Amino acid sequence: MSSNPSSRRRSSLLAVLAGGALAVTLLQPSSPAAGDDPLPYQDPSLPTAQRVDDLLGRMTLAEKIGQMTQAERIDVDADPSLITTNALGSVLSGGGSVPTPNTPAAWADMVDRYQQAALATRLGIPLIYGVDSVHGHGNLQGATVFPHNIGLGATRDPKLVEKIGHITAEETRASGPQWAFAPCICVARDDRWGRTYESFGESPALVRSMETVIDGLQGKKGQLDHADRVLASAKHFAGDGLTAYDEAAAGTGAYPIDQGIDKVSRKQFKKLALAPYVPAVKEHRVGSVMPSFSSVDWTDDGLGNPVKMHANKQLITGWLKNQQHFKGFVISDWRAIRQLPGDYRAQVKASVLAGVDMFMEPIQAPNNPSGWDEFIPTLTDLVGDGEVPVSRIDDAVARILKAKFDLGLFEHPLTDRTHIGDIGSKAHRAVARQAVAESQVLLRNKQRTLPLKPKNKVYVAGSNADNIGNQTAGWTLTWQGGSTNVVPGRTILDGIEKAAKGDVTYSEKATARIPRKAVGVVVVGETPYAEGFGDVGGPQWAYDPGDAGVPRQKQTMEISTADKQAIRTVCARTTSCTVLVVSGRPLIVPPGLLRQIDALVASWLPGSEGGGVADVLYGRSPFVGKLPVTWPRTIAQEPINVGDKKYDPLYSYGFGLSTR
Repeated sequence: MSSNPSSRRRSSLLAVLAGGALAVTLLQPSSPAAGDDPLPYQDPSLPTAQRVDDLLGRMTLAEKIGQMTQAERIDVDADPSLITTNALGSVLSGGGSVPTPNTPAAWADMVDRYQQAALATRLGIPLIYGVDSVHGHGNLQGATVFPHNIGLGATRDPKLVEKIGHITAEETRASGPQWAFAPCICVARDDRWGRTYESFGESPALVRSMETVIDGLQGKKGQLDHADRVLASAKHFAGDGLTAYDEAAAGTGAYPIDQGIDKVSRKQFKKLALAPYVPAVKEHRVGSVMPSFSSVDWTDDGLGNPVKMHANKQLITGWLKNQQHFKGFVISDWRAIRQLPGDYRAQVKASVLAGVDMFMEPIQAPNNPSGWDEFIPTLTDLVGDGEVPVSRIDDAVARILKAKFDLGLFEHPLTDRTHIGDIGSKAHRAVARQAVAESQVLLRNKQRTLPLKPKNKVYVAGSNADNIGNQTAGWTLTWQGGSTNVVPGRTILDGIEKAAKGDVTYSEKATARIPRKAVGVVVVGETPYAEGFGDVGGPQWAYDPGDAGVPRQKQTMEISTADKQAIRTVCARTTSCTVLVVSGRPLIVPPGLLRQIDALVASWLPGSEGGGVADVLYGRSPFVGKLPVTWPRTIAQEPINVGDKKYDPLYSYGFGLSTR
């Protein structure tokens, strides 16, 4: 998902379509009186298809279009009756959009409050609530925060990834939401892209192997209605990882690669962009799919006519729904249809006819003059004028209703809090710690520097040694993440201090005196970012209210000057020097600097459990991770991927030393 999560609350929202004939069609009672037999759609003993057909036949056009509409929580929080009046089918939390206090109980109470408003509609159709649980339920303070996907790709451990999906589902649903906007099954082919860490890797085969996370989220067939499962969403369909780098955009304030154009042949697109969706749909039965902001331009056609994915009927309806027999529903990304050509009416028409079923149209902030309140009357007019057939509306709504029936929301619409006490539990964090340990990739180990001996004195330095906000990165508490964000867990320094038996000295910039015969550990890397602002050469976000007003660093894929100096200082004065790179992608290690380093580790973005890093540093667990992406010598080599004709990286895809 692409969420722009302004925390400023819109002071008032229009109660759109609340009056006149439309309100009458929404509110006419037809449900059975108390003691009467249930209507077919209310009978859980009937097949889902029969229940869907019965309910669909009872719905007015207004109720159908309401089901196709998703608002943001800030849009309805002050007045949940907007859900009732407009028969809204879904609500979401964007990144950083949370209740106060940000606790599991407050989340569950909030979702239930909105659900009660949905149940007050004429037919009592429940809401489905969506959230970006992309590495755990990251919006929730206290949830287990797992490594981002790039680290999970390094584990090459599908069973572990399935277990992580299950824990994520349990913690998400126990706090209210029943739908996760995850996983991202993109194949990242240019590390300059700010969403590289959301990809499991550069190989379609690796990405496909990690799709066991869908089974973890949804369970096997027939388990969606369990209290520890959620609907999954494969994203971003398709080709978000293949966009071409735009040199002209770099440094201008635009995004040089995010939301760009795939300039590839049909054969390449099928191999790199579409391939992961085949098992996601056919084997793992993913319940929803989210289109990409990007466009595709078939180079072998020579037409030079990029088509935005949200309007790509050939791929959404033709390939995904018809050829792959996808039975779930398609949810648009954050206000994404507004990037299509033409006025808003043309944008809605193009996306609905392309096959988008539900529309993420938040208002959420004063700088967005309209959202779902404009979508509903616009689509209503398009149907009334015969420009969108009722059959297309019925198909969309049937898909949405099927998911709600499968989730058991008609029988149990309110939050089942059975597992709420397990959120952030010791057992869950132990799995996260295992994932951290397995994700560490040992790139250099001169004279068997690692594992370290616990009795050694240790000198720890670097910007990312003791910063859990940098460890957890984007999509954690806030959309872009933040160095100032604090979540329960251990930093890498915490892990080292617990594992070491000798003295531990910490100095971020290596300015404190280094003890004689100490071993050095320098933890360097990136500061948090998410889509757009994470692009190399992209804009600097001068002020982010989610990070206490701290200016964000422009992303470069280079180790910072301060961290380079810390490496030089520590490596020159310790008996051995280990450098850990905490980042969402490879960073460039200059040859002169590399020669000073005894051991080099790709630590990725480990999440909340820094103890997992210490586990491999001290030999409690072996290094087993393998590179999920190619590690370049210089940024000029980007994009560089396994299989390229000219392939001379610093470390190849799949490389990783072992200490077994």
